[in-house]
Amino acid sequence: MQRIADYEIIQPLGEGSQGEAWLAKAPDRLGIDDEVVAIKTVTHAASDDDFERVANHLRIYASRDSANLASLFDFGQQGGILYFAGEYFSGGSLARPARPLGRAAVLRAVANGARGANELHDAGIAHRAIRPGNILVVDEKGKLGDLGLTQILNPGQTVAGHGQVGAVEFIPPEVIQGQSPSRASDVWAIGATLHKVLTGQPMYPNLPTNSLIAALRHILNNRPAMGDALRNGERHIIEACVSADPAERPATAEALAMAIEAEADRQSEQA
Repeated sequence: MQRIADYEIIQPLGEGSQGEAWLAKAPDRLGIDDEVVAIKTVTHAASDDDFERVANHLRIYASRDSANLASLFDFGQQGGILYFAGEYFSGGSLARPARPLGRAAVLRAVANGARGANELHDAGIAHRAIRPGNILVVDEKGKLGDLGLTQILNPGQTVAGHGQVGAVEFIPPEVIQGQSPSRASDVWAIGATLHKVLTGQPMYPNLPTNSLIAALRHILNNRPAMGDALRNGERHIIEACVSADPAERPATAEALAMAIEAEADRQSEQA
């Protein structure tokens, strides 16, 4: 692909849970200092009604002037395919950082992402897709990006209808069972993300990787298991996040961010 709308493609950035991504030149009409942007497409073909539903969420996201959310510059349709242009992060993400990060820096990046989620919650929307690849790294800080647009495009569709096996471990059981995404489900996903980036292991040992349905059943029939590499404070935070009862999880992502930052401070002091 050479162009998307008036964006000149420089190179592909790979495939994500929602579609494909490219590095592109930023057109002058955006009026931004960034020379390049990350262009992402959603694989689901969007009708005008679909686009308007997604656009409402993206407008809310873009309106948040936040140091904890990746900037969203533009969004539109081309040939029925939804695309959006946002901030490009040369530092990568917590799934694939451009360079190694210390443990305290990882904790603080997740805390930044949690604060970004809290700002979205205060604006009335759940993120729906918090995972290591959606916490972007800049100057050893984190920014939360990429709303779960496939779920917004398919509000009546089950998780099995548009999920990927690799993303299943970040979906709380109640959402798998059909409940709407919420503050509590995003808090669960932050806990699962924190576990993955600190241990490198999923919370569900022996999670099937060849069948989405089998993976979903495995999650519903098993409790999360904490990895041995976790420190006591980290374990306590994550266990609270992934409580089976949403009411027992941290009440807000902001409260969770504060707990994660306190743990990062303790570790820095002990180093």
